[in-house]
Amino acid sequence: MGQPSTSAGKSPRPLSPHIGIYRWQISMTLSILHRISGVALAVGLIPLTIWLWSAAYSPDCYNNLVAAFAHPVGRLCLLGWTLAFYYHLCNGIRHLFWDAGKGFSIPVMTKSGVAAVLVALLMTIGTWWCVFNHANTGAM
Repeated sequence: MGQPSTSAGKSPRPLSPHIGIYRWQISMTLSILHRISGVALAVGLIPLTIWLWSAAYSPDCYNNLVAAFAHPVGRLCLLGWTLAFYYHLCNGIRHLFWDAGKGFSIPVMTKSGVAAVLVALLMTIGTWWCVFNHANTGAM
């Protein structure tokens, strides 16, 4: 099933390369993560839009959303969206270099991929450090 018909004793060949043929590389993982982070950012637009709308039109809804975002699950979602944003940004910059024809050798692809992940993690940590530091000082 799914294999092309054979003629005159030839062995069936796949129609296109399959994931089992390739050796797993970091660029494959980062490509999948880039797509996942894009979906997470798109999904994150829904609560962001509701939050912005409620800030303008519904104080009660706004207060409920702020309380929901302050809940540990809400904070975890915000942390995830922050990480998705920074990863998508860093990996997007990496792709801009590729569009310019730079960084296609395997060692450079590996190093730039690791750098994209590390920079995204550091930027996320820095952002949340600022958020918690600002919240603990009580400054507005």
